[in-house]
Amino acid sequence: MPHRIIVLGAGYSGAIAAGRLARRLHREDAAITLVNAEPDFVERVRLHQLAVGQQLTPRPLGEMFAGTGVELRLAKVTGVDVDRRTVAVVDASGADELAYDTLVYALGSGWNTQGVAGSAEHAYEIASRPGALRLRDRLARLDAGQSVLVVGGGLTGLEAATEIAEARPDLDVALAARGDLGDWLSPRGRRHLRKVFGRLGITVHERTAVTGVEADRAATADGGTIPAAATVWTTGFAVHPIAEKTALTVTGTGQIVVDATMRSVSHPEVYAIGDAAFAMGRGDKPLRMSCASGVPMAWQAADAIAARLTGGKLPNASLRYLNQCISLGRREGLIQYVTADDRAVPAVLTGRFAAGYKELICKGAAWGVANPTLGLPTRHRRVTPDRATTGSAVWG
Repeated sequence: MPHRIIVLGAGYSGAIAAGRLARRLHREDAAITLVNAEPDFVERVRLHQLAVGQQLTPRPLGEMFAGTGVELRLAKVTGVDVDRRTVAVVDASGADELAYDTLVYALGSGWNTQGVAGSAEHAYEIASRPGALRLRDRLARLDAGQSVLVVGGGLTGLEAATEIAEARPDLDVALAARGDLGDWLSPRGRRHLRKVFGRLGITVHERTAVTGVEADRAATADGGTIPAAATVWTTGFAVHPIAEKTALTVTGTGQIVVDATMRSVSHPEVYAIGDAAFAMGRGDKPLRMSCASGVPMAWQAADAIAARLTGGKLPNASLRYLNQCISLGRREGLIQYVTADDRAVPAVLTGRFAAGYKELICKGAAWGVANPTLGLPTRHRRVTPDRATTGSAVWG
């Protein structure tokens, strides 16, 4: 019987891992199933563009994986039993159960309300395609002069605020950040960020904690309010809750704890990648939730699985960062170069060149998903028989 590999989630991490596994293993030795609730791949790094009305290229998963040997299963994951090695799903035909020998958990994350009163009821999010479309509809209904407040001063907040301000210069766009604007960037990066925000007319509320959201305003910790006909919530991500309901070792926030090969520290037949995983990078710092982390995590996991099944050499690359790419609308960008453990260095790239650089990064990531088995040398290796046998794989 072929070794059954199930990949949960077809975001950047899951889709790339499934394609890489198909490239590494013989079809007769490994049956790879990719489970995803939606039929299309979602370019999450472009959802702020979708929110302002830009059209994104459709990327049907069925077309991406046609002929690769990866079976696409359109279904919603409702549970994982790591003791029985099964996944519960629901699709158009009803409930079903899938058995696995190796599981790659890549269910990702969604928006995080941080428990702030009114955020779930009144705020808009761009961590999902439905959320971005809901925000798009709201922005389209706003009249000139109405206010939009982006809460959160991280990468997502910066990109959302600048995209909205550029696309709708008739709106009064503001951003609320707990710290100073771009306080993790280098001095040159911060100066450029302020310059772009000023040019776009974005009001910045620094060192401001939002404690409540209403339909037309946001309350702050100092007792004040900020007007907002639409509040966009970008205060971080929360992982899918399924993992913390299993016997897997997880963090307090529900991320699956993994080793350097992305394998669960408690269940060796389970791998976790992307936002769902808690993995250490350079300097013993956890990898941040991002596409920049998720893609190399997928490579690492796929290569480790293939190596363990075929008796090959385990990957030992230490995952590191090179830069942080920030789009500031369609004509401006900021590339902040960083150390291996993600600390800003003086060097930055700004302006149109930076915008073009970020666009190439986005296109490259999408190409890697749309061509899941291309770009790799052919390394089909036969699975060692005792490693492919259901329930008796050797995990050295």
